[in-house]
Amino acid sequence: MHGRVKIKSTAQQEEEKRKEREKKLKAFVSARDAILKKRSAGEHDEEALQLTQQLLSSNPDFATLWNYRREVLLHLETIREKDEVQKLYESELHFIEACLKVNPKSYGCWHHRTWVNTRLPQPDWTRELGLCDRCLSLDERNFHCWDYRRMVVKESGVSVEQELQFTDRLIGSNFSNYSSWHYRSTLLPQLHPHPDSAPNTSPSPTASPQIHSHRVCEEQLLKEYELAHNAFFTDPNDQSAWFYYRWLLGRAEREEMISCVYVSREEERVSVAFSKPVHAQSEGLMLVLDGQPQQVEWRSAPPRFRHSPVWLCDLPPGSISDLSNEHNLTVHWPEKYTHRDCALYTGSAESWCRDSATDQELFRSELSVEKSSVLQEELQSCNQLLELEPQNKCKFCVCVSGCLLTIILLMRALDPLGHEKETLAHFQTLKEVDPMRSTYYSDLCSKFLIENTILKMEYAEVRVFSLSNKNLTTLCHLDQLLLVTHINLSSNQLLRLPPQFAMLQCLEVLEADDNAIESLEGLYHLPKLEEVSLKNNQIRKLSDLESLASCSKLTRLDLRGNPVHKTANVESELSQLLPLVTALAL
Repeated sequence: MHGRVKIKSTAQQEEEKRKEREKKLKAFVSARDAILKKRSAGEHDEEALQLTQQLLSSNPDFATLWNYRREVLLHLETIREKDEVQKLYESELHFIEACLKVNPKSYGCWHHRTWVNTRLPQPDWTRELGLCDRCLSLDERNFHCWDYRRMVVKESGVSVEQELQFTDRLIGSNFSNYSSWHYRSTLLPQLHPHPDSAPNTSPSPTASPQIHSHRVCEEQLLKEYELAHNAFFTDPNDQSAWFYYRWLLGRAEREEMISCVYVSREEERVSVAFSKPVHAQSEGLMLVLDGQPQQVEWRSAPPRFRHSPVWLCDLPPGSISDLSNEHNLTVHWPEKYTHRDCALYTGSAESWCRDSATDQELFRSELSVEKSSVLQEELQSCNQLLELEPQNKCKFCVCVSGCLLTIILLMRALDPLGHEKETLAHFQTLKEVDPMRSTYYSDLCSKFLIENTILKMEYAEVRVFSLSNKNLTTLCHLDQLLLVTHINLSSNQLLRLPPQFAMLQCLEVLEADDNAIESLEGLYHLPKLEEVSLKNNQIRKLSDLESLASCSKLTRLDLRGNPVHKTANVESELSQLLPLVTALAL
């Protein structure tokens, strides 16, 4: 046994570590208390900098200490010469850099460094860019450093073209640099904007400027397709290029406009739909009836949304109720220099003026017809890549899922209706190879089915929207259904009718049988709703039906097959809650 090193037991090691931690903790607490005492006493001296430096060197995430250092530095500024202030802050930058080596993702460090550069008499932005380069070479996804770099670029006047070249270098060295792809997506619209994206510096009162802050000119867009194409053919299992490619395929930002104005004589109400959610009360929206400005109160649909794509207002009583009179109505949106007219003709109970989804090409690619052939070639390339990566190699393959999803988006960009059957088949395959994201794929598939149904409805020029037995899991684009009178959502997988359902101001009949609906929150203040069928859902409480009391024309309600029928005295309770309903089925 002689001459052998004694091996400490696990218990001994743990006890020693505990004592060491206690020793460090006592020292830390003692130093912290001393610092806080000095701060309370209003002491802003060199000793305060030294004490805080000791603690921040080991724990750079102590925000209070950074705040105290700023107070001290601001005080020292007032008692030192300009050259001394320069040296003081340069020394602070060196200290922060040392702290970043301890924790490169310290919020406090990056925030303090930003502040120091705002106080520095002569900041060295070249040095700061070099620091960013070094930090990003160690961790290309350090979002703190990316944020700091954007600040440095802005302050130093580095051109957008130089930054785009910077992303070229990073992507060229590593296709998996997701942050670089994302940064590139923010730079392209600035350097290569779409011709329609240029701001209108002197708009006329009648002009409707197009504001497409994220659009890229067509020629550059085609080059970006090729760059992403090279990336995912080089490493098809890396997700970064697939994400960027799908961003490129995204539709252009919609023009800010009034997309629809609907007028009802009976309700003496005007409904206005916008291309985006807006806050009408702060936008200065104006309503002119027969040449006379009207004092109206705008409210959103649904009511509790501050920003909504649909806004309503009531006209003065008797202003349009006479069927023998014709009226001209204009809604002005001064901030966007746009307006929309609507004529209510003699004998008409309602009228509207709108742009259809087909006219706006809401669900299509932003490429011109001449360049759409490029997308067709990309679709063929993705199909070839898919053939090279057989799906039976693994249960989940990034290449297969990324490629399939991109193929779907390419089909949507080219011809959403013509490729509908293939799209549905690809979604089914996606759920099989990537079951962890099956809910996302189901929601996305529901979104595309709704878009296609809106297009079909527009082409048929009808006001009936039918999507029964389509396995829908979510509802979207409800602002596009403002004029719909009859909706059939039966035999799907819906859990709720969301608040946005209140946008359907013309809805008369709703069929939503055989779902799993628990909430009817969206059936609120629908002025024309007469009949609702909710057979075989999951409505459990009478309180779930309270929103229906706001629908003043509702007379027919079918609740057969819902748990609520087990409620005691359900019929009498419902007759009190919904006194206007004359045909109730339980």
